[in-house]
Amino acid sequence: MIFNVKRLLGLFVVTTALIAPAGVASAESLNDAMAAAYSSNPTLQAARANQRATDELVPRALSGWRPTVSMNAELRNTWSRTTNNVTRTFPPETVRVTRQENTSNAGVKITLSQPVFNGFATVEGVKQAEANVQAGRQDLLATEQNTIFNAVQAYMNVYADRQFVSLQQENVRVLKSQLNASDERFKVGEITRTDVAQSRASLSEAQATQSRFEAQLAADAATYLQIVGREPGKLGYPKIAKLPKSLKEALAAAGEINPSILAKAFVEEAAQRNIEVQKSALYPSIALEGSVQTRDDITARAGSSDEASVAAVFSWQIYGGGDVQASIRQAKQLASQRRIQVVETARAVRQAVAASWNSYASFGEIISLRNQQVDAAQLALEGVRQEYEAGTRTTQDVLDAVSAVVNAKLNLVAAQRDRVTFAYRLLASVGRLTARDLGLGVAYYDAEENYNAVRGKWIGTGVETVE
Repeated sequence: MIFNVKRLLGLFVVTTALIAPAGVASAESLNDAMAAAYSSNPTLQAARANQRATDELVPRALSGWRPTVSMNAELRNTWSRTTNNVTRTFPPETVRVTRQENTSNAGVKITLSQPVFNGFATVEGVKQAEANVQAGRQDLLATEQNTIFNAVQAYMNVYADRQFVSLQQENVRVLKSQLNASDERFKVGEITRTDVAQSRASLSEAQATQSRFEAQLAADAATYLQIVGREPGKLGYPKIAKLPKSLKEALAAAGEINPSILAKAFVEEAAQRNIEVQKSALYPSIALEGSVQTRDDITARAGSSDEASVAAVFSWQIYGGGDVQASIRQAKQLASQRRIQVVETARAVRQAVAASWNSYASFGEIISLRNQQVDAAQLALEGVRQEYEAGTRTTQDVLDAVSAVVNAKLNLVAAQRDRVTFAYRLLASVGRLTARDLGLGVAYYDAEENYNAVRGKWIGTGVETVE
């Protein structure tokens, strides 16, 4: 029985459709996955909750302008015993007289204190808090971008893994046919036992690779569920979002809007404000205080006394052991560190943008070359088939040609996956991988809504939390 290599080649022609970039009409789109991650990813939800907590820094700082009211109530019972020497004139003698007394008093005092001047601590403290809120918003944007990118990466990994598994399954089927044909040819004496062993070894290697691909698919599907919040459906090859037209444009945009750079800049501003906050301890403080007090003598029931007072209180710590001066020097050093970190982050972002841009651009050329590789491997397989039938090629030559076709197609799928991944990595490096920039069909989270709601609050403990 002569082995029909045409059938082997036909099986590989069928698999060509598996790696075509066009997606299935009913496929779950990449935008769907990104939107689901944006709406429900717990890491992003936790970051939003953290930002709401950061918003409270401003009303806490503003409380330095507001009055404080305190009340002290007292119910006091006093027992006293007094012993004195008393001299009598008639008859003349000195006696010891002991007197015991039990008194009960009740009093209430209410004090109101209104800060007037505290060395600019409140002025600078509010500005520091506002800078920290702005930094937090940029950190939230960075988390949003990271979450969306993770969704993209998970989507493309599952998409590529499925292609890998399908290609390898087809490879296993072909090699099984090869092994069966080798067995038949060995029985009629056309080939040796070595040819059969080569076919069996190739099949075992392909089956092991299939198991590895299936395990990787299961792991990446679990990652997809973790990030997106649901099992991956039918995934199609996505259309890439709009990218910057040039590396120069990408770098310029990153310098203006990248949230990592902006977050560091706001942190540096907050550190500069903290220097002034620490300096405020060198200045005097002035406050207006008013109090009302009432006291009752419960024991004697002799009535009560009421008292009211208003005072302007001036205080100034002239020297405190050097602690304040040390805190100022420390704040200056920290501000210097924050300023350097802005430069450090800007350089890191520039490097990330350039690396992502060049990788994305290179994968366009790589995909073109991979397509050529697939065509060439297919053509080579056909040539080996014809030479095998003519008796000038061995079984191992056919197996090598089959492996070359499989590897070429696997490389093409990997390149297609990586090109999409680097495109969205580029958008994240620039700062445009947000739900608004991508136009995802979701309700956008407004970080300013909670801030505006709590900034002017004087009282109340009720909050609307992120669920």
